[in-house]
Amino acid sequence: MNELVTAITTGAIAFIATNIDDIVILLLFFSQINTNFRPRHIVAGQFLGFTVLLILSLSGLFGGLVLSKNWIGLLGLLPISIGISSLVNWDKDSSKEVVLETEEAEASIITSFFSPQSYSVAAVTIANGSDNISVYIPLFASCNLEDFVVIIGIFFLLLGLWCYAAYKLTNNRVIADVLTRYVNNLVPFVLIGLGVFIVLKSEALSPIKLAASSICLMILVKNDESTDEIGENSSR
Repeated sequence: MNELVTAITTGAIAFIATNIDDIVILLLFFSQINTNFRPRHIVAGQFLGFTVLLILSLSGLFGGLVLSKNWIGLLGLLPISIGISSLVNWDKDSSKEVVLETEEAEASIITSFFSPQSYSVAAVTIANGSDNISVYIPLFASCNLEDFVVIIGIFFLLLGLWCYAAYKLTNNRVIADVLTRYVNNLVPFVLIGLGVFIVLKSEALSPIKLAASSICLMILVKNDESTDEIGENSSR
């Protein structure tokens, strides 16, 4: 019984310590809900990304490393590219009207695991998970199989509570007003800052290489936007 309590406590502490920042990310995601980006995409993406982090951390249970922290850190380029894309398409995004569709609302959570929106959320979750891996590998290495199963169960239970709490917070009128007025405009900068923090902290790239990569991403995003505009004009 004492071992069970210890495993539950250890799992809870490890999850909270490594996922406090995820509440902020989830709040940002839930504040961006529209016709094509639904809550189920966020939940599915969060669970998918977290599952990948656990799989990468299994090296602690079996010994050895599956993937270096530097390679995980390179995923920080994804939130940077998303933030740059949001800034480049700022006017276009702000002019879109949000229209809810019944068919979209009734879609199964299972199908959301195969949607690009969920993959984007999962990628950000993974990119922000280098700290998770660095904690989970030694944690799993110190567990027997029974403790490991209990800890994994606690992780997924708390992950569900994390998503629920973030969703409820964004549906609070006061918090929703603040998010609508201020946070939406800050989202691109937060994502870029998150990506920069992830890349530099993991030492995946030097500051100079990161700056050069960001410039390349900006050029690519602008080129894509120009291509889309040409395509739209030619179809008219």
